[in-house]
Amino acid sequence: MTKKNDLLAKIVALTKRRGFVFPNSEIYGGLRGFYDYGPLGVEMKNNLKQLWWRWMTREHENIVGIDGAIIDHPRVWEASGHVEHFTDPLVECQKCHHRFRATDLLDEKQLAALEGKKHEEKEYLAALTKMLAGKKCPDCGGPLSAPREFNILVEAYLGVVKGEKQKVYLRGEACQNIYLNYENVRQTMRLKIPFGIVQIGKAFRNEITPKQFLLRQREFEQWDLQWFVNPREMEKWYEFWKNERLNWYRGLVNDQKKVRLRQHLPGELAHYAKVAFDIEYQTPFGWKEWEGIHWRGDWDLSRHGQYSGHDFSVVDEKTGEKFIPWIVETSGGVDRTFLYLLFDAYQEEEVKGKQRIVLRLHPQVAPYKMAVFPLLANKPDLRRVAWQLYQELKKEYLVAWDERGNIGKRYFAQDEIGTPWCATIDFQTLKDGTVTIRDRDTRQQERIKLDAVKDWLKKAINEK
Repeated sequence: MTKKNDLLAKIVALTKRRGFVFPNSEIYGGLRGFYDYGPLGVEMKNNLKQLWWRWMTREHENIVGIDGAIIDHPRVWEASGHVEHFTDPLVECQKCHHRFRATDLLDEKQLAALEGKKHEEKEYLAALTKMLAGKKCPDCGGPLSAPREFNILVEAYLGVVKGEKQKVYLRGEACQNIYLNYENVRQTMRLKIPFGIVQIGKAFRNEITPKQFLLRQREFEQWDLQWFVNPREMEKWYEFWKNERLNWYRGLVNDQKKVRLRQHLPGELAHYAKVAFDIEYQTPFGWKEWEGIHWRGDWDLSRHGQYSGHDFSVVDEKTGEKFIPWIVETSGGVDRTFLYLLFDAYQEEEVKGKQRIVLRLHPQVAPYKMAVFPLLANKPDLRRVAWQLYQELKKEYLVAWDERGNIGKRYFAQDEIGTPWCATIDFQTLKDGTVTIRDRDTRQQERIKLDAVKDWLKKAINEK
């Protein structure tokens, strides 16, 4: 079994070696907090996004989607509170000049003591400064500066004339586009409360210390649901979505004990949240957030109404009641989901004296759904039949073709990238029209008719 303390290193090595994830700008030394998805990674990531999108918009009523711009009017981020509140205290080493998130240098007891002071900036910074006294740089042992606030919105500039460019922000969270288009969507789609708007999109944060691979990046992707409700029904819908999202994530993993709900303590709450729960995953470095379930109330629509002069009130047709909708938010990380599923799926095993790495990915998530082999590549009849099957399956599924080396090595290569099943065309195929199907997880084999493979694969993917 893989030791927890080296699992991350093994995942990083595997994802690069097998074409899942590459360091961004690697030929120039890389850029911290940025990664590129390779051929298998982009397929797996797209599978995740499609799975989430279908579940949200097909398996629930009154949910539609949008795709908003990455740059919004700068006033959006003033109204949302991000210009004022989207900050992290940082310290800088006075010797090596490396910067660190100040709270990363504290223990759990110190963090707990800070919880009640978070919304009082002066008191919070004073307490933080006292706790950091005497601490040294984790990298070189040098002295640290006093903590100072650092806004993690990423700035950009629009315009062509130097000195006249407009400062804007790359969006710090994807959900603001939903609030900006709330009324457009409600009117054009003729939706009535309660209803939801979903979006999958990039967000950017000027993280002080990007770390732990895909866990904390400067460019990342989020999937968000904003569910608009009558305030009187807020509690009911909050509980509904909290349980819905928890069960969805549990359905993706092999070990459900590593997925839990944790309620935010008062000092942890974001400026917009009355109540918040995190769906968390037990990573090799502790429990980490997977998705936040936030009770946003009317904070967002009220603030955008205040800053824009627009009235977002609606009238209940049955009661005549006028209200600004409250919002239940479910906001998760696509990249974190990608990483956590790799943690969950990765296993090392010894099979007949040989080591194999296997990714036990859910078939709906795995990049390839099946691999097709001719038993021997130098036998034209075997290769011809295998190629015909491959061409037939690839019309509907991403399927791998492999004719290199011996069959055992091909099986192990597909195990390592998570391919659930392999189909091998052998000499018996030429006699009776059957093909060997080998299961990734159990390594058991069965023979089925060649013309039944496509239907068998569809059923197997949906039943898993």
